[in-house]
Amino acid sequence: MSIHTPPAGAVFRGRMLPWLLLAPQLAILALFFFRPAAEGLRQAFHLADPFTGRGIYVGLDNFRALFAEPEYLDSIRASLIFAGLVAGIAMALAFVLAAAADRLLGERPALRSAIIWPYAVAPAVAGVLWLFLLHPSFGVIAQLLHEAGLAWNPLLDGTDAMALIVAAAVWKQVSYNFIFFFAAIRSVPKSLIEAAAIDGAGPLRRLRDVVWPLVSPTSFFLLVMNLIYAFFDSFGIVDAITEGGPGGATRLMVYKAYRDGFQAQDLGGSAAQSIVLMALVGVLTVIQFGWIERKVSYARS
Repeated sequence: MSIHTPPAGAVFRGRMLPWLLLAPQLAILALFFFRPAAEGLRQAFHLADPFTGRGIYVGLDNFRALFAEPEYLDSIRASLIFAGLVAGIAMALAFVLAAAADRLLGERPALRSAIIWPYAVAPAVAGVLWLFLLHPSFGVIAQLLHEAGLAWNPLLDGTDAMALIVAAAVWKQVSYNFIFFFAAIRSVPKSLIEAAAIDGAGPLRRLRDVVWPLVSPTSFFLLVMNLIYAFFDSFGIVDAITEGGPGGATRLMVYKAYRDGFQAQDLGGSAAQSIVLMALVGVLTVIQFGWIERKVSYARS
């Protein structure tokens, strides 16, 4: 007896119904994504006339001026350092916390839920919280560092300022990573872990040789998401803590695009920076899919 498979077009009775169902989402995408993206792309090749407000076509001049500016090259370097530190530290901490929660907390949802609370905090609020903790004049942790003889002043030292915004960004993002790592670790078959334990593997070796390879697809997904977060969602933290200072040490690409566009009124240069930032993240994502994904194992058996 053969099984009849209906054609794909038979799911809906009419041709209009699928489009009517998609219409609200398409309208939102067109209004809040495609139209602003098209306007940014147009402005990247124009120079705004300060008197008439009309755009003058200048070709690639905005991009040439951008890469001839040492300040912009410094912002690219700062963004790459910031993204690498945030993604690496946030993922490592989340994996350790998820493994510890799976082993120690067990079926205690209240304690596990407490770990994911920081994800609900807005980036600007997270920045203010960490500024209160590490402010060189009244921060509690800053006072402990001073008593231990460690020099700490993120208001004057660029390295300290970078460490402060990295700490705030990691604290906020580690909760997001924890949710995925915890779910992935809980899905690892207990029989594999028990078999490794019978063979004499200790907890750390079981974590490295059994658990980590099985959660590698989750790690790859989180690496992509963490880099996107570090490049695009770090504006609130930088604006609340350092405003790009001191001396431009924490002036990330997304913050410089905002400052040049809304404060310096250089709309063409700001739009060009947005295009470069989007292209940079796109290239990094393609590299991750082309190189790192080859090391990811999706097999469970």
